[in-house]
Amino acid sequence: MQVKPINDRQLIVQYLDGDERAFEELLSRHRQKIYTSIYLFVKDKSLAEDIFQEVFIKIIDTLRKGKYNHEGKFVQWAMRISYNMCVDYFRRSKRRPKVSPTETFDIFDVLQTHEDNAEQAIIRSQTHDKIRHLVEMLPPEQREVVILRHYADMSFKEISQLTKVSINTALGRMRYALINIRKMIEEREVILQ
Repeated sequence: MQVKPINDRQLIVQYLDGDERAFEELLSRHRQKIYTSIYLFVKDKSLAEDIFQEVFIKIIDTLRKGKYNHEGKFVQWAMRISYNMCVDYFRRSKRRPKVSPTETFDIFDVLQTHEDNAEQAIIRSQTHDKIRHLVEMLPPEQREVVILRHYADMSFKEISQLTKVSINTALGRMRYALINIRKMIEEREVILQ
């Protein structure tokens, strides 16, 4: 007999009924994705940890006040809160987020991949480095859409709501990002294996 895993909605109901372990499970289930998305925007480990804590304080507060309307997308809701808190931080500090890897963190380190041999792993790593460098060179609005679409796995509708632009604008930014990446690949004669 196979046990069906508890979904996010069930965990939220259990938490609201007083089961603290249910919230711990919800947190551990989505911690990596939410923290990583915050880190990608703020590029500072301690700041990312602070914002991450603020996100979950806001989530707990919203849940306890009964203001959360579960539509089967807890993680997208949590990602929207984290994005908004990052935007608020940048508004307060009057600067745009710069999304780029650091010596200690790389988006490709958290992506799941199948086991490869050493040669395939090296080639993949080099390809990721080349792509990451090209993404870093994109204008901020295009870079933002690429990360939200391909890392956070958000739909263009969710991206448009999150960034407060129309779906067509979000699609256009992605289109121009891909055009710019292709152009940079041709101009620099980058070989992606």
